[in-house]
Parts: sequence; structure tokens; C-alpha cells
Amino acid sequence: MLRSALLTAGRSPSVRRLVEANPLTKPVVRRFVPGTTAEDAVRATRELSEHGLHVTLDRLGEDTLDLSQADTTVRDYRRVLGVLADQGLAERAEVSVKLSAVGQFLPDDGEKVALDNARLICEAASAAGTTVTLDMEDHTTTDSTLGILRDLRVDFPWVGAVLQAYLRRTEQDCRDLATTGSRIRLCKGAYAEPESVAYQQKSEVDRSYVRCLKVLMAGAGYPMVATHDPRMVTIAGELASRNGRTAEDFEYQMLYGIRPDEQRRLAAEGGTVRVYTAYGDEWYGYFMRRLAERPANLAFFLRSLATRG
Repeated sequence: MLRSALLTAGRSPSVRRLVEANPLTKPVVRRFVPGTTAEDAVRATRELSEHGLHVTLDRLGEDTLDLSQADTTVRDYRRVLGVLADQGLAERAEVSVKLSAVGQFLPDDGEKVALDNARLICEAASAAGTTVTLDMEDHTTTDSTLGILRDLRVDFPWVGAVLQAYLRRTEQDCRDLATTGSRIRLCKGAYAEPESVAYQQKSEVDRSYVRCLKVLMAGAGYPMVATHDPRMVTIAGELASRNGRTAEDFEYQMLYGIRPDEQRRLAAEGGTVRVYTAYGDEWYGYFMRRLAERPANLAFFLRSLATRG
């Protein structure tokens, strides 16, 4: 119930205005979002790489219905990729792209606009010597996103994708995509979805996550294990070993600001660990999803506000 309330609040303009107007909020948000500019993103990338971590950068600003805003997002991605290359950070950092941020929801030709814009970002990533992963959003976008993925992989076979274990369809999607060269990030899912398409109980989602992970680890692709759950981290390591995978054959992914000590521990033990790092002015929806994912995040937020107040 709390999770649903937070996700609903994440789409509420009135609640957003209240949160953004609170002068105590932004310093707390910095735990999860290192800044609003490309420079902030590059700085965070450098700091994380110094600790042996890899990075995927997400420029916030999904669900746009404004073509000029989509164009601005593309320009910013291309710019940040150029800076990563210039500063020798591209080998440790890629970018994650939400297709709704680059035009997927535009009327009439949104999918074409999103595909064309994603191509521009992929071209810049290729020139920089790195990769792109397509983020997954709510279930209504899944087929569109996977269709655009197929088109992009004709020219950029390294483009990665995200699959969400709480969706009932995901185990089959894993089977379809666990192919040679395929990069798949498996997460649990962070959107409010109806029972008809998504598991509602944590235990059901956990079981689905393990089933999907088994498919990916046994497949020919490159699994990206996005979880903060210690049990899932352990299971992932065991499945990787059982399927003859080394640390170079899969990676763990965690969010910026969540379990940083665990991120460094896994990296120090030889694991490949990538930190999902979001930046930009449109931090509100992302921040609310982070609070909804784990009660500990909400407790941290409220405790920080009380302390600062």
C-alpha cells in the first residue's frame, strides 16, 4: 500500500511542487542523484571508477510530449558521451536511455522519432567506444521498446535492454533474448502495474527473478544482474559459477547511493559492478520510485529531513 502511494505521488504535479519547494529536499536527493548537469554526471563517473566501479548514466526526463525536449535530451547524451571519451572514462561508462524521453510518446510518429533519436545516441556511443542500454518503463511500452531494440541491433548489435521480473511475460522474454551478444539487465520493476500483467507479492516477484536469472545465466548472452537484495546477489554468483561464467561474463548492477559499501566489496572481490547513475533536472519521479522500492530509503529520507529541520 505504501509503495503504491509513493508511486502515485511520483506522478502527482501537486505533490511534486510541494517536494521541490521544500529547501530541505534537494540535499537529501543528492544521495540518489549526484547532480543536474552533464558535468555532474562525469564527475560522479570519475569518482565511482576510482573505486573500481563501472557506470551507466541516465539523463532524467521521461514521458516527454515535446519534440524540442526530446532533441535536447539527445544532444545532452551525445555531449556527455563525447566528454566521457575525451576524459578516458568511456571504457568504464555507458548510457541508459528511456525511449519515452526521446520521443516514444509523441503523437503519430513517436516510435519512429524515438528510433531515429536512439540511433543518434548509439552512433555517439560507438564513436566513444562504449554502449547503450534501453531502459524499460511501464508494461504498455514493452512491445514498442523491444521492437525498437530489434531495429537498433541491426546496426548496433551491442545495444542492451532491461527486462522486469515482476511482469508475467518476462521469463519468456528472457528466453527470446538470451542470445549471443545480447546484453540484458534484469531488474524487479519499479512501476505500479495491474495484477493481470504483473506479480503483486514480493515472494512471487522474487521467484520470478530467480527463474529469469536461471534462463539468462544458462543462455549465450551477457546478464546484468540489477538487484540490491543480498540473497539475489548470492544466487546470481552461484548460478554464474554453475554455468561456467567468470567475472567478465556477467555483471552486478546497483543504483547510485544504495548499498555503496556492497558495491565496493563486490568489485574488490573481482566482480564487475556497474552503478546506475541518474542525473538531470527531472529528478522527482525517479526519486519517488527509489523511495517506493525499499522502506529503508523512505526511512532515510524522513530521518534526514527531521535532522536537517
